[in-house]
Amino acid sequence: MQLMWISGPTGKVRKISITARNVMVWGSSLSFALVAVGVLLYHIGFKIAIEVQPSLALSLGGVATKAEEDRMESYYRQKLRVVQTTLDTTVQQIRQLQTLKDRFMVLATPIPLREKHDATGDGRGGPLVPVLAFPPSPVASLPASMDGTLKEATQFQKLLDDVQQHWRQQISWLETLPTGLPIGGDYGVSSGYGLRSDPFTGALARHDGLDFSAAFGTPILAAADGVVTRVGHDVSYGNVLEITHAEGFVTRYAHLSRTLVVPGQKVARGQHVADVGSTGRSTGPHLHYEVIHNGYVINPAQVLLFNRG
Repeated sequence: MQLMWISGPTGKVRKISITARNVMVWGSSLSFALVAVGVLLYHIGFKIAIEVQPSLALSLGGVATKAEEDRMESYYRQKLRVVQTTLDTTVQQIRQLQTLKDRFMVLATPIPLREKHDATGDGRGGPLVPVLAFPPSPVASLPASMDGTLKEATQFQKLLDDVQQHWRQQISWLETLPTGLPIGGDYGVSSGYGLRSDPFTGALARHDGLDFSAAFGTPILAAADGVVTRVGHDVSYGNVLEITHAEGFVTRYAHLSRTLVVPGQKVARGQHVADVGSTGRSTGPHLHYEVIHNGYVINPAQVLLFNRG
């Protein structure tokens, strides 16, 4: 088949022969040209995407530029620094908790029990009470794993804060109770609480405290936080000092050689408040120590833990 047309002012006749071979050649050429143009546009567009929006190029072609790699490395390094800082803080909290635990044990455990700690055997037990349990995490991407670790560490820090606060409250409470040793330096217990033979008459009599024999001038310590409510002299007690504590407790220190505090003064547990003497009805230097609870004299051994902490 032929197509004929006249073109131009000269009326020149043009002819095109349309055959199957020509149609195939033209079709192939057109297809190749379209494919080439498409490939060219793809590469040009992908290059632009890499430069303008690297994340899009990464999702489309799995390719990252050097700038994108640097950005990702910086991101992960920053995440790691945050996790490391959090873990360092957690370690510090655990050390502080250990210090609080040691202080708590000193305040709450009598010396006889502490001396027997780990003395014989290795028998231990008790129910398992986890401090904090995290459910197993499914396999996740690196950013998700780092975020999960940071979240768990933050939760653990919150738990440590709560435990520390609880122990501080317990320690503060224990320090207000007369459980501390009222004397420093070397001493001996020369007379206990209850019935005894009176050291002057030999008759059976009641002794309302503990006698700590010690050298003249041995420091006498406040058995707990409190307020000084009496400083004076008594025929029987000699120079005497009384301190009022929490929950209805009062401690009395007698036969003092001197006092270092005045009425109304706040004192702390373990504070040096007086010195051992032998004033009043006394056969030699010692501290007569009493504990009164809600107006009644009680055996100091009921609350005294013989702590040196």
